[in-house]
Amino acid sequence: MNNLTIENKAIELSSPPFIIAEMSANHNQSFDRAKNIIIAAKDCGADAVKVQNYSADTLTMNFSTESFRIKDSNPDWNEKTLYDLYKEAAMPWEWYPELKRIADDCGIIIFSTVCDETAVEFLEKMDAPAYKIGSFEINHIPLIVKAASTGKPIIMSTGMATRIEIEEAVAAAQDAGCRDIALLKCTSAYPSTPEEANILTIPDMREHFNCEIGLSDHTLSLGVPLTAVAHGATIIEKHFTLNRKDGGLDASFSLEPDELKSLVKEANIAWKSLGKVYYGATAIEEPSLQERRSLYIAEDMQIGDRLNRQNLRCIRPGYGLAPKYYNKLIGKSVKQDVKRGSPISWEMVETSNNEN
Repeated sequence: MNNLTIENKAIELSSPPFIIAEMSANHNQSFDRAKNIIIAAKDCGADAVKVQNYSADTLTMNFSTESFRIKDSNPDWNEKTLYDLYKEAAMPWEWYPELKRIADDCGIIIFSTVCDETAVEFLEKMDAPAYKIGSFEINHIPLIVKAASTGKPIIMSTGMATRIEIEEAVAAAQDAGCRDIALLKCTSAYPSTPEEANILTIPDMREHFNCEIGLSDHTLSLGVPLTAVAHGATIIEKHFTLNRKDGGLDASFSLEPDELKSLVKEANIAWKSLGKVYYGATAIEEPSLQERRSLYIAEDMQIGDRLNRQNLRCIRPGYGLAPKYYNKLIGKSVKQDVKRGSPISWEMVETSNNEN
């Protein structure tokens, strides 16, 4: 597995999760709104903001026949034609240079989902740091080859793809020269439900594809991405808007600023909690060893006195011998005078060489 970095930001299990705020169609055709989404994403602590470069004409054709009409549970999408939906959602490409300047000025990474080869050519002129392939394009091998041939990192959402289709996409990117690949577990429904997330696929993907794995999440839950981090996701992508009440094609499944702030905070906590495989007292637990039980002398004793169930007790604190030695010690003689309240040790009692 190569070390994946985007603009010097490491994406790996040993680094905090890379949080992407997806603008998508939430610009609502307003440049000022797009600008403010970028600034808000930075203020919320996101590592990157992502836009999309496509046009209705590069994605589909302007037909209104049944196969070109959307059937979706999302009321903002249902019964629209594909062409009309993409025309309404598309971000004007001429915005990108100024949006990149704004992102650079406020210190947040900006990159784009590309949906056709012309978008790659356009973004290469502005030295895009990475490319995203959306779940609907993962079978678009010519596009993957075009993006991969730039040598930039590629993040691919897997959506409805079978394992074989993902293998084909990864192989196409690698054959075209891309070595920095990440895959996002994704449910291609807008919105989706936690029950459809299947987060347990993430560690399987990491093992099978030997690359960084993340989550592109379309639920409004924070539980789903946090669970993903707990299962090894190093990238979390969530749609982001300034206010869902403002409406828009993607508003219903997008996080608002307070929610994105919470996601960034809690995802970092989840990542920190992973730690390592470790048994025994940690540094912070060492004072709590006092609260464990151990063996203590309960009566003043003189040399030669024998331990019994009255003068040897299993109590807190935990600085004496472990309770498991209680029965072994009963009947043993002490080798020295011992004061009541002393933690017992092997040096205090007569034992054979192999007893302790």
